[in-house]
Amino acid sequence: MNWNLFVTELVAGITHGSVYALIALGYSMVYGILKLLNFAHGDVYMVGAFIGYGLITVFGGAEALSINIVLLLVLMFVCAMLGGGLLGVMIERFAYRRLRAAPRIAPLITALGVSFFLENAAQLVLGAQFQSYNSFGWKGGELWTKGFTLPAQVHVGIAQVIVVVGAVVLMVFLTVFVQRTQTGKAMRATSFDREAAAMMGIDVDRVIVVTFFIGSALAGAAGVFNGIAYQQVWPYMGFQAGLFAFIAAVIGGIGNLPGAVLGGLTIGLAESFAIGYLSSTFQAAIVFAILIVVLIVRPSGLLGRAAVQKV
Repeated sequence: MNWNLFVTELVAGITHGSVYALIALGYSMVYGILKLLNFAHGDVYMVGAFIGYGLITVFGGAEALSINIVLLLVLMFVCAMLGGGLLGVMIERFAYRRLRAAPRIAPLITALGVSFFLENAAQLVLGAQFQSYNSFGWKGGELWTKGFTLPAQVHVGIAQVIVVVGAVVLMVFLTVFVQRTQTGKAMRATSFDREAAAMMGIDVDRVIVVTFFIGSALAGAAGVFNGIAYQQVWPYMGFQAGLFAFIAAVIGGIGNLPGAVLGGLTIGLAESFAIGYLSSTFQAAIVFAILIVVLIVRPSGLLGRAAVQKV
């Protein structure tokens, strides 16, 4: 076995899978509360990536930054998460709220419409061309060449470390928030039974808004992580990433947060190994094949539970 290739693809898969996991968490959170497939979620990720790119431009551009790199990274993540979170709240308020009691096809079609609107609005405002974070051209860009070397002589760059460690930190914070805080408990109660939660005095509308804000904030952070690790951003980048993250949420068990993380890592690794050992031509086919197999063997997902039907 070529251990160098194996470890290289393993690192790449974990890095990419961490981004998918953050996006998949938003899908699972919203589905757990509203049983809604928010297909506009991938485009929130795209907006987060462009917010990061916009800050790079504001501070002089990649090759003439007028700000410390660490401070810039902090600003990029804070602004992308706030911008993504607020966009998610606006989408819920104006596109989904009036459709909560409608047949499920109505919010699904609306979600697709919001996705197309965001993609085309981004293309109209920002242009259709690819943009680049060009982090290696930043003043002090030698930071990105640092990192560490694994035993198989595979170099892990600081960008990959930031993506994986940052994703893990955000996932831990989300877990603590959901398990330990009053709002998190309200979210779990609403997910279990929205009507019963409302009768117990829980402000369901507030819980839904918080859910959209947190899920969309994670997608915004994922957009910046993607820009740092893979450089390029463009208006339609959210389509495939959102689709693969949705598949990750389904594979893990949609509505299950640990399942979303497991699914994201599974898809990231499958995509990476497919590229490394086969060809990039087959990466989408491999991902969908995994989805089909999982749905045949475990229709509720790897960590999901079969839905209990109320009678």
